[in-house]
Amino acid sequence: MVTTTATDTKTEISLKGSVEIVSEFFFTAVNSILYQRGIYQPETFKRETKYGLTLLTTTDAGLLSYLDQIMSQMEHWLLDGHVQRLVVVVSGIDSGETLERWQFNVAVDDDATTTATSGNENLSTASNTSKNTKKKSKSMKEIHNEIQAIIRQITASVTFLPLLNEPCSFDLLVYTDKDANVTQKWEDSDPRYILNSQEVKLRSFTTTVYKVDSMVTYKEADDGSFEPNENQKDNDG
Repeated sequence: MVTTTATDTKTEISLKGSVEIVSEFFFTAVNSILYQRGIYQPETFKRETKYGLTLLTTTDAGLLSYLDQIMSQMEHWLLDGHVQRLVVVVSGIDSGETLERWQFNVAVDDDATTTATSGNENLSTASNTSKNTKKKSKSMKEIHNEIQAIIRQITASVTFLPLLNEPCSFDLLVYTDKDANVTQKWEDSDPRYILNSQEVKLRSFTTTVYKVDSMVTYKEADDGSFEPNENQKDNDG
């Protein structure tokens, strides 16, 4: 998982270790979005400490089962280098409109690795990653601090995102390259883009293998304006 180097503060994180970090972040980020945007009732979440923060995690059995299935499949695709992005789509139940689109782009960290890539935005395979990767050390504290900053921004999103004035549901879209082994329980989905939208770029984090960039796009309110501070779907969803 994680191979410790000469000091206790820096670690050289393996591909598997990076996948676990990214997957855990996705699970945490999705839970934070669902709680902060009121997609599920607040009483269905429990408090727990992670990344030096007090976070809310769902206790809904059906939702936990769904998220576990998604994250398990994503870990396999991440290990093989096939994931390009995860998108959380928030839609109005009554209007059917896409209201928010939380996007987390996944790429090989160019600052930490030198890897052959192919295709438009496809990641290289795991075999290429292992052969051509020059790793640098990074402490878990540094990674957790970067993730903490993203989670804080998700929490603070209520200060600039328009109110959701109708009951909402969510979908998870996982973008993979053409070489990914996709089972029949997954289906193609349209990208669920938003017309008349605003976009806010959030922070990013890196392991010694992957870099994850974050952003949120939302339907612009008629009178809303702000100044920011700084994209296959499972049938069970």
